Amino acid sequence: MSDYILAKQNGRTIPLEDKIFGISNRAKKMIAEKGADSVINATIGSLLDDEGKLVVLSSVVDVVKSLEPVDFADYAPIGGIAPFREAVKKAAFGSFKPKTFTEAVATPGGTGSIRNTIVNYSKPGDQILTSDWHWAPYNTIAGEVGRSVAVYEMFDEKGGFNAAGFAEKAEELIAAQGSLVIILNTPAHNPTGYSLTLEDWDNVIAAIKKAAAGAESIILLVDVAYIDFAGDEEEYRRFLPKLEDVPENVLPIIAYSLSKTYTLYGTRCGATICMAKTREIADEFRRVCEFSSRGSWSNSAKMAQVILSKIYSDPQLLAKVDEERSKYREMLIRRGRAFEEEAKKAGLEIVPFDAGFFVSIPCENPDEISKKLEAEGLFIVPLAKGLRVSVASVSEAACRKIPAMVKKAME
Repeated sequence: MSDYILAKQNGRTIPLEDKIFGISNRAKKMIAEKGADSVINATIGSLLDDEGKLVVLSSVVDVVKSLEPVDFADYAPIGGIAPFREAVKKAAFGSFKPKTFTEAVATPGGTGSIRNTIVNYSKPGDQILTSDWHWAPYNTIAGEVGRSVAVYEMFDEKGGFNAAGFAEKAEELIAAQGSLVIILNTPAHNPTGYSLTLEDWDNVIAAIKKAAAGAESIILLVDVAYIDFAGDEEEYRRFLPKLEDVPENVLPIIAYSLSKTYTLYGTRCGATICMAKTREIADEFRRVCEFSSRGSWSNSAKMAQVILSKIYSDPQLLAKVDEERSKYREMLIRRGRAFEEEAKKAGLEIVPFDAGFFVSIPCENPDEISKKLEAEGLFIVPLAKGLRVSVASVSEAACRKIPAMVKKAME
């Protein structure tokens, strides 16, 4: 490429700018020129209030204010401080107590968890399986380490989870490469807002058990970044026991993030959590994940680890955090329902949506429609198969306005 002077492309497709941040920057520029009332910036993957200000849980802020310098200035161990490793398992699992061998390793956000899983459980040249609607950085993460992403159609003709397509693609990849890393982003999938039902999970586990008979290994990475904004926190953890019903050569891994649940986006903290059938597999998991961490970011920032540890050491504080989050979760759910209602009125097709930060709209020419809407002051993200709207970053009133604008632009 002519854009490269000294850097080595190394077979990667490297854009001139990140698509989402590029669109968001254009939105900010228009806001500076025309005023906030003239622009709807529905690109941001953070929860904002109706005035466009970042939502930060005050109960978490109180913990931040109580920290001593050593809590944020000192190095943390590569795998995370011991109280964090226990607290993050409680945060991820809720009231569920796994019968498997669990280990947690700190990462810089859920992104670090995804990266370490791909590096350690796939080979260079392998394909990683996920749905056709997916978070675009999966491709970047895989490509950076010499892998690529293969997809199955996420929805069947009835608008439900395409279990048959998932099973077929998994078996195809295992036949070709012997082992497989699968990424399932649920509940409140990014970018569609869909959550796998318990029946969906039964079908996923059945497909994995069948495929495992001819596989060296299958890694089921469940990206639960939005789990605590999907609805009732225990209801949306009911799938977790199903992850125990797999053969020994299948390793379920949870990619957990503190970014959304504790509004700690900028601290870049998360964890990779395994649910292994044997102590040997769990010990190996911890060893290889810490090794990869050392060879990339070394150790994760300590501050958020201390924050979570303090929250889970104080039942009253934990209850306060959960209660405060629930109010914002309800706000987010109202926005999503408002968008659904107005889409139906406008005759705008949307991808099946349950909850979460995003709603997606299928469309054949997303880049063209996105540019057309930018001229109208509406900024949304074009994807491979359609358009992504962040209901997390705009008011309920805006959520009621956007569907008609998109429908008109598509006509």
